[in-house]
Amino acid sequence: MDAVAELRTTDRAVVVGAGMAGAQAALNLRQGGWRGPIALLGDEPHPPYDRPPLSKDVLLGKADRTTFEIDWAGLDVDLLADRRATGLDDGVLRTDRGELRYDALVIATGAGPRTLPGLPAARTLRTVDDALALRAALTPGRRIVLVGAGWIGAETATVARALGCEVTVVEAAATPLPGALPAELGALMADWYAAAGVDLRRGATVAGAADGGVLLADGTHLPADEVVVGVGARPATDWLAGGPLALDPGGTVPVDDRLRTALPGVWAAGDCVSYPSARFGTRLAVQHWDHALHSGGAVAASVLGTLDAPYDPVPYFWSEQFGRTVQYAGRHAGADHLLWRGSPSDPAWTVLWLRDVALVALLAVDRPRDLAQGRRLVERATVLDPARAADPAVPLKAAAAQ
Repeated sequence: MDAVAELRTTDRAVVVGAGMAGAQAALNLRQGGWRGPIALLGDEPHPPYDRPPLSKDVLLGKADRTTFEIDWAGLDVDLLADRRATGLDDGVLRTDRGELRYDALVIATGAGPRTLPGLPAARTLRTVDDALALRAALTPGRRIVLVGAGWIGAETATVARALGCEVTVVEAAATPLPGALPAELGALMADWYAAAGVDLRRGATVAGAADGGVLLADGTHLPADEVVVGVGARPATDWLAGGPLALDPGGTVPVDDRLRTALPGVWAAGDCVSYPSARFGTRLAVQHWDHALHSGGAVAASVLGTLDAPYDPVPYFWSEQFGRTVQYAGRHAGADHLLWRGSPSDPAWTVLWLRDVALVALLAVDRPRDLAQGRRLVERATVLDPARAADPAVPLKAAAAQ
């Protein structure tokens, strides 16, 4: 008898976290054959919604909501909005509105924005309410200071400039996207800020708020009508502290290659987890939409006993900034060779990372076909012919070594 057939109509599944991972987990549990009650908890008052459009269409005023078009009532999934998890016991999830018994629990509480103690009044951009409030503030001529030249900082700066704001971005590192990309690539992207009319202050540290603006460590005062902090996110797992589930040093929930935690009956998915990657030989913690989407479906299959392979996808993310679509797949840490496919002076270009001549990662700027083909090549650990791979006129899939 398969695992789905063994499920009882009285078994209750609880999914805590109503972002992409949690929504996919609940949806796939029901569609995959879970017969008993399913509860989906979210700490916001809104039904589950998509986050990437917040820094794009919602800020630009093209949309007010990005709610998933899922008929939760028709699926008989009980949406418990505006409810926050506070702790975990054996078979019981504690919340700010009482306890919920579970037979299977999926933790998908995601990540929350990091803040800076010296800027207590600064905005962050993580929720739809954040986006709507910031949109109202982005009016022509307003002085906006963004702290952090990461993905969110670049996307928010792009929109703010499009709406006629004066924008300054403050980055403590020497180049944009520190930690995400090597400095030589981040340095190229600094030119995009200048071309868009954004004042990028690199190697600048924020000392705090002062006189209606931001004070830098070197004494520079930046006047600001609005300050937005985009310096990364941290796993939203504080509610698990001191409980039976031990967290990684970075605060993520450790899971195995089936997205199971060390506690029986408890799984986890999305931005709040770290999982073992045989593909890259390390544990990964990925905070991007694609991982949330796929791990949400995979964790449901794991709960149901139908997951047919270890969870080990090729990480992927994208960003739209300064009129460009930037896409990345794989993991370049540990690569031993960087190969240009085109030139950074071209309108579109790609960078390939190789290890032992096999493709392990790529960054594509306005070259979606390279990304689509390269992602499949990374999945297969394909060995490339470097000369052919470096020729942008040759389809990337045709650069596989014979």
